[in-house]
Amino acid sequence: MQAANRRLMWPGMFLFLLGLVTGLLEQRFTNMRMGVSAHLEGVMNGIFLIAVGAIWNEVRLSPRSNTAAFWIALYGTYANWAFTTLAAALGTAAANPISAAGHHGQPWQESLVGAGFLSVSVAIIAASLLILSGLRGKASP
Repeated sequence: MQAANRRLMWPGMFLFLLGLVTGLLEQRFTNMRMGVSAHLEGVMNGIFLIAVGAIWNEVRLSPRSNTAAFWIALYGTYANWAFTTLAAALGTAAANPISAAGHHGQPWQESLVGAGFLSVSVAIIAASLLILSGLRGKASP
């Protein structure tokens, strides 16, 4: 069985790579400013997963909470990159009017991206709270 911390580090490194590749493609997006944001989201969220993987063996949660934190963290980080990339491709302004640079998508596109960003916010906060609660108390020997 693969160690749980490595099960976070590999997806983290892969997301980091996706962020780098997104940076190479940013000029091809409808909204290049949002393309830069997508690049940064991939790189930063990849680093976040690698960091969480590095501390994962110190996180003390019930099996159910541990599984939830793991999958919520994966969803939140990958969805953050994916919805930011989608916003760059569609040129939406949802949740990022400054990065929109005057671009606007169709109403359904704005709604989709806005709902995606809302789900990412909830997921990242939930994962952070779960991980923080698992880091309370005594460390492992």
